[in-house]
Amino acid sequence: MKDGVNGVALAVFIFFFLAVTVMGFMASKWRRAENADNLDEWGLGGRSFGTWITWFLLGGDLYTAYTFVAVPAAIYAGGAAGFFAVPYTILCYPLVFTFLPRLWSVAHKHGYVTSSDFVRGRFGSKGLSLALALTGILATMPYIALQLVGIQAVLDVLGVGGGSNWFMKDLPLLIAFGVLAAYTYSSGLRAPALIAFVKDALIYIVIIVAIIYIPIKLGGFDHIFAKAGEAFAVKNPETGKPRGALVSGPDAQWAYATLALGSAMALFLYPHSVTAVLSGKSRNVIRRNTTILPLYSLMLGLLAMLGFMAIAAGIKVKNGQLAIPQLFENMFPDWFTGVAFAAIGIGALVPAAIMSIAAANLFTRNIYKDFIKPDASPAHEAKVSKLASLLVKVGALVFVLTMDKTVAINFQLLGGIWILQTVPALVGGLFTRWFHRWALLAGWAAGMVYGTWKAYDTPSATQDHFGNTNLIPLIGEKGYIGLTAFVLNVIVVIVLTVVLKAFGAPEGVDETTAADYTADAGDPGVQQELPPATAGVPGGH
Repeated sequence: MKDGVNGVALAVFIFFFLAVTVMGFMASKWRRAENADNLDEWGLGGRSFGTWITWFLLGGDLYTAYTFVAVPAAIYAGGAAGFFAVPYTILCYPLVFTFLPRLWSVAHKHGYVTSSDFVRGRFGSKGLSLALALTGILATMPYIALQLVGIQAVLDVLGVGGGSNWFMKDLPLLIAFGVLAAYTYSSGLRAPALIAFVKDALIYIVIIVAIIYIPIKLGGFDHIFAKAGEAFAVKNPETGKPRGALVSGPDAQWAYATLALGSAMALFLYPHSVTAVLSGKSRNVIRRNTTILPLYSLMLGLLAMLGFMAIAAGIKVKNGQLAIPQLFENMFPDWFTGVAFAAIGIGALVPAAIMSIAAANLFTRNIYKDFIKPDASPAHEAKVSKLASLLVKVGALVFVLTMDKTVAINFQLLGGIWILQTVPALVGGLFTRWFHRWALLAGWAAGMVYGTWKAYDTPSATQDHFGNTNLIPLIGEKGYIGLTAFVLNVIVVIVLTVVLKAFGAPEGVDETTAADYTADAGDPGVQQELPPATAGVPGGH
């Protein structure tokens, strides 16, 4: 470990950070429509992005500081269990291929900006729409927090973070936070879409170099895996169990499987994923992206092995999130360390921007417009959403400053517990109208209460705080809380739907038709000429 500030690496990092900041502000004029003062332009980039822009945007959206910091850190700390992130990013694409094009089509037809807009229109329930909007905002905050943790880890290793004074310790992070907030406010979704090109290029360069250069310096992969195996065999003095495993044992298979499946189901339900999808200009753009996005899964698999490399390199850190930045600083020349840190930092800024925009869209359309100011103009909606994006980032800072950051992957898994409870209404609603709106609301409430309670009530062996672990005993082994809560949710929905239909409970008005779910941008009847801020807005129910 190098002492003090790494001046060369810091200079390179600042250069790229300033470059993307300039790009972020310039993006406000990129592909801008003449009438751009509305939520559709600010929050969805005018729904104008083609295949490649959408690919980079979704890649920048889904492969984040979680990829570069949290996953390798989990493998550094516990071994093979952290690899659950690789199969889940493979599993998710066949799943989302079945419903994302349908969501795009119906949203394009009716001018829906958020998934909650769709649920309100499909089931005729503002209450259900509100529940999903609040869930989306809540689940997004720890995910944004994870991005800020990634930036903070880089700054700490660079030597510009840390210290005993709390203000000076977090000042560099607050500066990065302020810059992110400023260009997001100014440019909306166009900023992360443009910066995503730089972010992905840097990440691929760093991965290619790291996966070749670092193993050569460490004596090859045989040596790396041997050293990792030795380290994981050492028993934890607090638990009396091995620190981890190079290969998951039988007692960890259920946890591995449920984490992978639950995460795969949740990934494209996050508001930022939906926002990136709805920014595409056609249904075929979404279909093509579900076939080429798995290229990023290969990148994730290679990145995950950095956790083993950090062990083989003798990296010793109390906070596992520092392991990969410290590995880069120890292994690379200073100038390339700066490039690698810039890739991590920008890889955190891009998704954080999209996430805050998506959460802001939910607040504006499904809370503010539905319940506070129904007659809000398109320009007023855009203004409110810009302000809301700032507040969402502040909420994320609360997670960063109050929760344990040594296992930051739990930030993402905590959000997954909540967002999985939107599956019956959102995904189910894309294929069937059979579920009753009140049953969906009751199922959501049951899943949310149970999932949150178990996340609070299930500490690990070494830490006792909310969100520290997301595994509970299930069928004799530990399983992902989010998936258990989802099963409870579905059971409640099905049972209550049968009961409510038997008693003739009133159902809301469905403003969609079967043809809405298969139409493309060029198909007759798709209302492209209507202002998206007003087209298809449900009224009176």
